[in-house]
Amino acid sequence: MSSMLRGCSRISSFDLSPLDTSNVTDMSYMLSGCSKLISLDLSSFDTSQVESMSRMFDGCSSLASLDVSSFDTSGAVGMKGMFSGCSKLALLDVSSFDTSRVTGMSDMFHGCSSLSSLDVSSFDTSNVWGMKGMFNGCSELASLDLSSFNTWLVSNLSDMFSGCSSLKSLDLSSFDTSYVLRMNDMFSGCSSLTSLDLS
Repeated sequence: MSSMLRGCSRISSFDLSPLDTSNVTDMSYMLSGCSKLISLDLSSFDTSQVESMSRMFDGCSSLASLDVSSFDTSGAVGMKGMFSGCSKLALLDVSSFDTSRVTGMSDMFHGCSSLSSLDVSSFDTSNVWGMKGMFNGCSELASLDLSSFNTWLVSNLSDMFSGCSSLKSLDLSSFDTSYVLRMNDMFSGCSSLTSLDLS
């Protein structure tokens, strides 16, 4: 289903409930660029076999809510840019995501400028090598718990928190940056930070 509805920029709603997705392995770019989409019911989606969810909702800039709490992500490897550009999303529950196999999270929440809270405390990042721009432009986020993040394989942290202008504190004391090659603009525009632990 890769790029299945990509660029359908004038459609405001889809009925995807009749689709049997039990054998689907690729949903990358599936709804990318559906900029007029205002509602989406994915409660019937079986994502148990999906390996790639990269850029799945990229550019869905009119979506105010998105329920992905029923997603089975145990087989997912790619989540790069999954919610990138979802600028009107005020609520997003990814607390049940199984990310144990995921290798790429770059730009995952890039441009989610309406999110005031985001719970990624249960994310298993032990296989992730890319986190570039992961929270870039999340300008309403006041706090972020990354204490469980394992970054021992990560090579790129560029722009990770760039534009997070509401973040007041950030504890990255558990970050292992042994293999990191790039950190440029990592905290660029974090104008509200009063506490930053990089110890």
